[in-house]
Amino acid sequence: MSESAPAVLFDVDGTLVDTNYLHAVTWWEAFAQAGFQVPMTAIHRAIGMGSDQLLEELLPPDRDREKDARTSDAHSAIYSTYWSRLKALDGAADLLRACKEHGLRVVLASSADESQFQVLRAALAAEDAIDAATSSADVEDAKPAPDLVQVALDKACTDPDHAVFVGDTIWDVRACQRAGVRCVGLLSGGISADELSRAGAVAIYDSPADLLGSFSSSPLGELVSG
Repeated sequence: MSESAPAVLFDVDGTLVDTNYLHAVTWWEAFAQAGFQVPMTAIHRAIGMGSDQLLEELLPPDRDREKDARTSDAHSAIYSTYWSRLKALDGAADLLRACKEHGLRVVLASSADESQFQVLRAALAAEDAIDAATSSADVEDAKPAPDLVQVALDKACTDPDHAVFVGDTIWDVRACQRAGVRCVGLLSGGISADELSRAGAVAIYDSPADLLGSFSSSPLGELVSG
């Protein structure tokens, strides 16, 4: 790549929009409909994986895999009942705008399908700060595979050395490690600082608002000055 602009790549679910626990509840309901009892604590820690990987992680290996698509569809249908009530996390839109104002490209790196992703963008209400975005149609393998991060880099017209990813799960961190991108962890998705740190997050903040308040001294600020 001949010219690399500094960029911040943002996970959306649990990082910018408060959805992780809704995903846990709706997966739990979908699993129950399919005849599986899966503890919510286990579901919560798998949120951030792609649906296929999540099913492999949480369901018995001897299940009828031909029914997996029905279970995933059930989750999507139950989750959609919450769409009108989704809320951006405090400071999320302001954080995106601060990145933009400091000359950083802003890319939303989501693996949500297109209809769900439009709802997330509407909840964020920060279209003026977004340069590009990904969705499930852009990647073959979801996190923790690096595909999503690599596509986001391409959309940002940058390389791993000039980018920082902001996410909230260990799956974000692992995907970033495989793509060679630094990952900042947020606690807004309910994953502990210790788990994110052990996974390899280079810095950890409580929330988008906390990261915004520490912008100049954060890895995002280093992109601006570096």
